[in-house]
Amino acid sequence: MEEENIETLSADAVAILAARHHDPFSWLGQHEKNGTWQQRSFLPGAATAEILLEDGQIHPLQKLHPAGFFSGQSLARLPTPYLLRWADPNGKKFQNYDSYTFSPMLGDLDLHLFSEGRWLDAYKKLGAHPCHAEGIGGVFFSVWAPNAERVSVVGDFNLWDGRTHPMRVRGSTGLWELFIPGIPEGSRYKFEIRHRDSGSVFVKTDPYANAFEIRPDTAAQVTRSTYAWHDAAWLRQRRESDWQRAPMSVYEVHLGSWKRNPDGSFLGYRRLAEELAAYSQKMGFTHLELLPVMEHPLDESWGYQVSGYYAPSSRFGSPDDFRYFVDYCHQHGIGILLDWVPGHFPRDDWGLARFDGTPLYEHADPREGEHQDWGTYIFNFGRNEVRNFLLSNACYWVEEFHVDGFRVDAVASLLYRDYSRETGDWIPNRYGGRENLEAIDFLREMHIILNGQYPGIVSIAEESTAWPMVSRPAYIGGLGFSMKWNMGWMHDTLGYFRQDPVFRRYHQDSLTFSQLYAYTENFILPLSHDEVVHGKGSLLDKMPGDVWQRFANLRLLFSYQFAHPGKKLNFMGNEFAHGREWDSGSALDWELLQVSWHAQIQQLYGDLNHLHRSLPAFHQMDFQSEGFQWIDCHDADQSVLSFLRWGREGDFVLVLCNFTPVPRHGYRIGVPRTGLYAEIFNSDAAAYGGSNIGNLPMQAQGIPWMGQPASIEVILPPLAAIFLQIAGS
Repeated sequence: MEEENIETLSADAVAILAARHHDPFSWLGQHEKNGTWQQRSFLPGAATAEILLEDGQIHPLQKLHPAGFFSGQSLARLPTPYLLRWADPNGKKFQNYDSYTFSPMLGDLDLHLFSEGRWLDAYKKLGAHPCHAEGIGGVFFSVWAPNAERVSVVGDFNLWDGRTHPMRVRGSTGLWELFIPGIPEGSRYKFEIRHRDSGSVFVKTDPYANAFEIRPDTAAQVTRSTYAWHDAAWLRQRRESDWQRAPMSVYEVHLGSWKRNPDGSFLGYRRLAEELAAYSQKMGFTHLELLPVMEHPLDESWGYQVSGYYAPSSRFGSPDDFRYFVDYCHQHGIGILLDWVPGHFPRDDWGLARFDGTPLYEHADPREGEHQDWGTYIFNFGRNEVRNFLLSNACYWVEEFHVDGFRVDAVASLLYRDYSRETGDWIPNRYGGRENLEAIDFLREMHIILNGQYPGIVSIAEESTAWPMVSRPAYIGGLGFSMKWNMGWMHDTLGYFRQDPVFRRYHQDSLTFSQLYAYTENFILPLSHDEVVHGKGSLLDKMPGDVWQRFANLRLLFSYQFAHPGKKLNFMGNEFAHGREWDSGSALDWELLQVSWHAQIQQLYGDLNHLHRSLPAFHQMDFQSEGFQWIDCHDADQSVLSFLRWGREGDFVLVLCNFTPVPRHGYRIGVPRTGLYAEIFNSDAAAYGGSNIGNLPMQAQGIPWMGQPASIEVILPPLAAIFLQIAGS
């Protein structure tokens, strides 16, 4: 058969050659016509081609067009899948099974659930997955692009040529799929998309990709996990434990700047696991919270501009390396929480933005679809497939990486349509209000799924407004979060500590106000990365006075945080009084620990953590008013606070805080019982760099005081907290 001119070819063949065919499977592969079977292949750059049959016979194919369109005929249907063999003009030979002879792999139930937004394990098929189809090994690709005329898989296995592997569209779902035999793991790939109206052609990375090449390159990579987990005991304990009554002290970490290699390069996940687990155990932390490890293009973004929601960042290693990180921490008693960013995504033209040439994952109207402050797009939570993308993503990190929960970033930006917008720059909801009803429904649905399928998983909201019931179950009208950052406590407390002690007497309400709302939510007390960046200075920088007073104030701040109801969170470096504000471009200044001031703060922080874990009164009733009792909150003139923390069995700890540098001798304080009281902690101890003023054990007298049946006289050290218990309790 002679090569034909393109004008003599059918419309289907012309569309295939032009890479415009919407349904290449209807033409390529093997099809019956008028009693004969036709085999068609498009092999750009091939000079010759043929089919190799299972019995060793060769079925010839004729070249119909110079671009590489081949066709053959047979009276009977050839067994499929069949093997193609072709040669380039230099005679170099290639062979592979014909992708267009394989049956669809997405099932009808998959398509139905995806369209309804209920395909929670969509990550198992969408994206790129090494597998076998009809006994042949290869990679299955699938992507959502409903407004595309044509979608192709491009990669280093086909010279990034969008004509070679156009995909099969699955009806009106907008899902495209293709099985490509013989692709090795590690192959780089993207999707080439032609928009159905404009005809414009562009290349996008895979929204469901499980791995990426190292920045600044943006291709996804084919990967398969071979990791064997060893954390069954941890997962069983997580399911069975009551996290509300358990100690929780979270170490917030940015993996890229906690530590680095001597040459400034990043540590890998495996080394980070071993060093962070050992450090966390030594310091008494219960959990690590990781600033986003999902793939992101810029180190400077800290991870909050996510480009690969289903992939741990390749900066630190492979997905299995990250599995090792989580597994190793679990085996050493450390939980893993991930910062998760469902509120917005970056505009990079190779990513989610305008994915199929239209606003697909985001809203079209910038009044709904753009965060003006951050220059990012907002997910369209009213679209089932978009909601499915995020719900499946949350399940993915729990299922595939065994993480213990999420801290959700910038929840206020999800809840309010007018978040950081001027009048006229936002669109009211269907009732005329400012609430983002679709985002609220998404958060509730997410928590119903997580709590139902993964008992013991926690979620934490960074939410800065007075939205009610953030940490209350969805079935009673709450958002469903386990906990909420207590931003009010953080702002009030840091504002108070910035005051010169001379003036603190006028600001006592900054500390006492938190008890008016402390039990309206399940609160965690954050001293996070947000407080030590952008010119805010380190925590140490915020403390007033000379050097001794600054360190004493910091010791007092940590002591007060651990004594206050609520779970605890501190950003890396805080625990040893990092001297400068956080710089994500370099490691923490660990050499500061050679200076006694910093080493002593670290010692204090570790002791507080271990004390917090060992004393039920300091964690069992963090979220119940019965776990806290004021002794005296009115001594503003001396800037002293005293209160009790109660355990469930009637045990208690007496806490006294002196927020001035003046020691208070003979300070009488009411106590609930008679007995021998002893200091179990003193932030002014010499071991912590203090002046070593303290108390020997003392017998409580039956002298009623401050509404209590007994009382004791104590010495209050300067700028310090002391904790007392009845001896033997």
